[in-house]
Amino acid sequence: MDTMPTEIQGMLQGVGGSFDYTTIFVGIAFSIVGWGAWRYGRKIQSGRHMLLGVALMGYAYFVPNPWWSFVVGSLLTGFLFWP
Repeated sequence: MDTMPTEIQGMLQGVGGSFDYTTIFVGIAFSIVGWGAWRYGRKIQSGRHMLLGVALMGYAYFVPNPWWSFVVGSLLTGFLFWP
């Protein structure tokens, strides 16, 4: 294999470019919070908590910037405690 075609290189880099370690760490941290929220929602049968838990576990796949990842995760976590 001499070189990879540009289409394959683009797919390997992903849609938003490459992720850095900060984005991965923030995503994992909020995913753990989301997992806890989902389990709590399942235990008390609260669809709101389960939905926010799933959102916290999944949003990191779509936000490549660490600052936006932190902002979105903080807002979703805040909605967990909003009455």
